[in-house]
Amino acid sequence: MLHKASALTFMDNTTLKLLFMDGKEKSFDVSSLFEKYPQMTALKDRKLFLSGSLASPYGIIWNDDLDLETETVYEERKTVSETPALEQIASSAVAKARAFRGLSQKQLASLSGIDQSDISKIERGLANPSVSTLNRIATAVGGNLSIQINFTENSV
Repeated sequence: MLHKASALTFMDNTTLKLLFMDGKEKSFDVSSLFEKYPQMTALKDRKLFLSGSLASPYGIIWNDDLDLETETVYEERKTVSETPALEQIASSAVAKARAFRGLSQKQLASLSGIDQSDISKIERGLANPSVSTLNRIATAVGGNLSIQINFTENSV
């Protein structure tokens, strides 16, 4: 399974952080690749390093010669934090429910009355769907929406 990244942050030197759709945030020092991939040493140039972008959920690109698969970061680095944003929780739940029912986004759109492009945005974590929208999706896949507020005695 390939893990989708949703945000990229550049840190000190040649270190970057990626936030993944499952809520895990991973830190990665690109210099760990210099010996194996000498062309990556060009990223010692801070200006070049900072010019990188998340080209897709699966890759970071700097130029035609320099790129990095986000899966490398996910698999090889320890998790820095794991606090999924609500958008990520919703995106994962919608994608899993749709896949479980064997529906395409277009089919789910037809069943829920929600535009396919909006379903795509929700699944990619690019939208903050309302409770009403999530309920329509849950109903369309034959499920129900459940919301919890968790707390401990010390947090109140």
